[in-house]
Amino acid sequence: MAKIINIHSENPQNRLINQVIDTLNNKGVIVYPTDSGYALGCHLGDKKAMERIIQIRNLDHKHNFTLVGKDLAEISKYAIIDNSSFRLIKNITPGAFTFIHKATKLVPKRLQNKKRKTIGFRIPNNEIALAISITLGEPILSSTLILPNDDSPLIDPYEINDLIGHSVDLIIDGGFCGFEPTTVIEMETSPPEIIRQGSGIVDFL
Repeated sequence: MAKIINIHSENPQNRLINQVIDTLNNKGVIVYPTDSGYALGCHLGDKKAMERIIQIRNLDHKHNFTLVGKDLAEISKYAIIDNSSFRLIKNITPGAFTFIHKATKLVPKRLQNKKRKTIGFRIPNNEIALAISITLGEPILSSTLILPNDDSPLIDPYEINDLIGHSVDLIIDGGFCGFEPTTVIEMETSPPEIIRQGSGIVDFL
């Protein structure tokens, strides 16, 4: 079974965050909290770990992964963001939003939408997720933890361990962190368009 560690939701312990980073850097798959439920995560450049996530969720290879980063400065390395988009995103992040943008060359092609060359990214309002990204020095390759045939994400770390502990390396117990999905905003249209309404609320789109 996976190792479970309890990380404080408001003041993440550095020594425990470093354990998470060691797991990611050693080709591990983690379960970690965000502001819209628990997610599966791995190192951005780790194809085998990504394939493990695909297997856990029984995804096809058209699934859109998300890059979870610490701030816009970091995300701007991986997504092409113009000034108006930058202002909009800065105004509503961190928060439960996923933005779809054209990917830069730093994003592996296997993660991009094959036709549109886009990537999803988000800056969550969750101290644990942010601490992981800050310490890792790059975004986390991420997918919401919804198991095949389920409609909503799992919310209990110990139930998660019972169900998929054999398939992941580390599970973070960060307490309850919600279960509504993010609001997805397509940024390649003018004006930007909400393509899935989730827990993130924005009034001016």
